[in-house]
Amino acid sequence: MSTRREHDLLGDREVPADVYWGVHTLRAVENFPISGVPIGANADLVVALATIKQAAAEANRSLGLLDARRAGAIVRACVEIRTGQWHDQFVVDAIQGGAGTSTNMNANEVIANRALELIGRARGEYTALHPNEHVNLGQSTNDVYPTAVKLAAWAGARRLAASLAALRVAFAAKAVEFADVLKIGRTQLQDAVPMTLGQEFGAYATTLAEDEARLAEAVAFLRETNLGATAIGTGITAHPAYAEAVRARLSTLVGVEFVTAPDLIEATQDCGVFVLVSGVLKRIAVKLSKICNDLRLLSSGPRAGFNEINLPVRQAGSSIMPGKVNPVIPEVVNQIAFEVIGNDLTITLAAEAGQLQLNAFEPIVAHSLHKSIEHLRRGIDTLTTRCVAGITANRERLADQVRRSVGIVTALNPYLGYARATELAAEVLASGSDVREVVARHGLLSPELLDRVLAPEALTRPVPVA
Repeated sequence: MSTRREHDLLGDREVPADVYWGVHTLRAVENFPISGVPIGANADLVVALATIKQAAAEANRSLGLLDARRAGAIVRACVEIRTGQWHDQFVVDAIQGGAGTSTNMNANEVIANRALELIGRARGEYTALHPNEHVNLGQSTNDVYPTAVKLAAWAGARRLAASLAALRVAFAAKAVEFADVLKIGRTQLQDAVPMTLGQEFGAYATTLAEDEARLAEAVAFLRETNLGATAIGTGITAHPAYAEAVRARLSTLVGVEFVTAPDLIEATQDCGVFVLVSGVLKRIAVKLSKICNDLRLLSSGPRAGFNEINLPVRQAGSSIMPGKVNPVIPEVVNQIAFEVIGNDLTITLAAEAGQLQLNAFEPIVAHSLHKSIEHLRRGIDTLTTRCVAGITANRERLADQVRRSVGIVTALNPYLGYARATELAAEVLASGSDVREVVARHGLLSPELLDRVLAPEALTRPVPVA
């Protein structure tokens, strides 16, 4: 294998000649054979790094700190990465020590070596264009990396929000479709009072709308960056005008207005925004899992369960029981929710473990946030297209359950009182009759009033007492 020789503070190493990464990346690959997931698998993070490096090069050029030839080559290399090229060169493991330094250096080396090619020089010819001196000019891992994690989370969260909206619309459509389907609601898995299946599905749409709003609120905080803070927030080695210049360039490149944190020392050590965003992701996961629990219960059976709704049949459910079909789509979303809840704990512990002027554990924060956002999004898309859109109602069974349920006796409270209604409920259960039959047998209400009290519209929303 052809190699090139590169040098760092530990000495010389041979690096494969055909790669864009260099000696710092090589050592990181050797040091962190942990998850088997390279940072290149997180396209949002790679794009975020390239966008920040491009913004930095443009800012440094405008300040007269970087000559046009080098700056132009760096920008061109970054644009290529932002459009999907060279992601396979981001090879450091996602879980790594060093507070993200290996990730930052991987980016610096890939950009530098590609920029060298663009100006007609060989890879590794760092006297012409250097990963640290030029690509990393005015920067530190400690301001680049957390900003990249924020930008990556922001990009992923936007897609997640779109997926949430699509699922909300799917549930809302089912709410309309099932608006006339009367059923028995349940509390503590016991018969409660009637509602419509449309109301049940409408509640799912509403809860998802709430999560969309909470996600938007949390994501807004990701726009605050500490670019220009360099090592610990004092801005050492950066030009006094650099922070504002790079902020402005980043805002232009991304198309959203970023803001520089008012206290860069605080911002460099604080991981609170990641805890906030992860907390919202956990909230979404918990509520999605509850919805999926409901879907599994409501579709259970088909003969010995609730059997109120039918989920689309997606695959055979057993290797031994012919004809068995399982609720596999809700089940996979349940498992994603469990993972997101675990990721939230990981992020919480990592944020708490920061010490003094830096948090060294942001790589696991980045990895966990990425998994939570991406797996939630994919799970939600799967739930929308392969489950919710195809749900049907077992209308006859639902109507029969309402007719036979003792729960509708609650509607008689305003006319007969709680004590008498309780006696009627006991008689219904003991005799096997339905509520209408028992009330009519005792002549407690006129047939006209009974029809009005037990009408679906009276059972499923507040109405004046006749």
